[in-house]
Amino acid sequence: MRGIILARVSTDEQMQTGQSIPAQLERARLYSNKKSLIVADDDEYQFDESSLLDHRKKFEAVLDKIRASKEPIALVVETVDRLQRSFKESVELDALRKSGKLEIHFIRENLVIHKDSTGSEIQRWDLAVFTAKSYVLSISDNVKRTFERKIRDGQWLGMAYIGYLNERSDDDKEGLIVPDPERAMFIVRAYELYATGLESLASVREKLIDAGFRTRKGNKPSKSQIERILKNKFYYGIMTVKGKEYPHKYQPLISKGLFDKVQDVFAGKTSRPNKVLTSDRFIFKGLIRCGHPDCGCTVTHERKKKKYNMYSCTNSKKVHEGRKYINEEDFLTQIYGVFEALTLSDEQVEEITEEIKKSQAAKNLYHTNALKGLREKYDSYQGKIDRLLDLFVDGSITKADHDRKLKQYKEEQYDIERQITDHTQADENFYLSATQLLNVARHARVIFERSEPQEKRQLLNFVFQNFVLNDRELVYEVRSPMKSIISCKEAASHKHKTTSVSADRPMWLGGRDSNPRPIG
Repeated sequence: MRGIILARVSTDEQMQTGQSIPAQLERARLYSNKKSLIVADDDEYQFDESSLLDHRKKFEAVLDKIRASKEPIALVVETVDRLQRSFKESVELDALRKSGKLEIHFIRENLVIHKDSTGSEIQRWDLAVFTAKSYVLSISDNVKRTFERKIRDGQWLGMAYIGYLNERSDDDKEGLIVPDPERAMFIVRAYELYATGLESLASVREKLIDAGFRTRKGNKPSKSQIERILKNKFYYGIMTVKGKEYPHKYQPLISKGLFDKVQDVFAGKTSRPNKVLTSDRFIFKGLIRCGHPDCGCTVTHERKKKKYNMYSCTNSKKVHEGRKYINEEDFLTQIYGVFEALTLSDEQVEEITEEIKKSQAAKNLYHTNALKGLREKYDSYQGKIDRLLDLFVDGSITKADHDRKLKQYKEEQYDIERQITDHTQADENFYLSATQLLNVARHARVIFERSEPQEKRQLLNFVFQNFVLNDRELVYEVRSPMKSIISCKEAASHKHKTTSVSADRPMWLGGRDSNPRPIG
């Protein structure tokens, strides 16, 4: 009789034991010789695919060969679970058996199933299949329990998101997820840019690409990839599995506070430009109002002769006779004069910085006490988390209650971590920021001249407030802390008997004169 040998393993562990394919083939060949079965070289089938798969192509190929054969076939396998682990295959195999096309030889069970098999032999076969099916179900339950345990422990079971890497050492079977040294900084930068509310997804993408950001395959990220990154909670410590959220145990790349700021931008809670408009060319757009006591309307802008940016009151209340236009360049000329007034020498910068340091004794005490309180609060929540696990293990609370409370406590810890980070960064950066502020002030004109119109408006908002157009004259107030810088400059100037610009009341652009020069 013609024979077909089938040898299969499902796991690497089986390959390392006596269940390996070569071992199965050797035993099947000896058995076939003993039973006088003729097995051709192309009638030996070996594969290592899992029997848990619904569609096993190689198994189907064996059945197709049996169906196409004009003579009966003896199918030789090591044991029942090497052939099947469900009754679904039994239907096909039993139909071939009943038609006389197939005999099945199970070596280990010492069982041969054929057309004339007795009821007890068929029952032995069914029982062996039932046992194999039970084994599969047991494996499934164990896998499910292992999966749930790992999820509760904060372990991510899939491929690491971009910005992280899957890492496995020889003595670490579980594996780790660690920040990608080449890409993690770009993830952080994406959040920082978008959180400002001044960037679109497209502009964030372009800036990251210009800085060298690429995917693991070396491609430029798409806009949709940037959006998915900016909406992924994994980066601040929360993983989502089958629609449920769990705290993970890996190093966050960003704080929850930064993540929330980005989501606020997506939700429209922070104004940001969705596209570049023609009106964005106007530096003073939306910054000036009419100073007439009966008007107070917005000073609007328009393009004249395709090259001049002009401004005038909308005159919505019909207070003025006709509209008076002022060239943007006239505003800029006097703005440059104010920026020049902010210029400080290196000695003045150093002197002001030292004065700021001396005034921070109270701040330092508050900072120390605040950090101590936050750390104590963090440790308190950690104690609650530890007790929560004990209650779950003891069966005192359900899994749903455990997961809900764990999420709540972890979110509280994330918020405390954000506050600690904010305090620490504020303390570390205070003196540096003070120096940087002074440097920005003294280089304001250069920065302003080199900036785009939108950035120019940001700098104007940083330095000035309450722009008012009185007839054809523009007045403003200086914001803090620039007001303090100008006051320091004024004090230093008085020492050398020089004129100065006062910061204590509204000032005319171009300097304070007894008779301000009209614009235009």
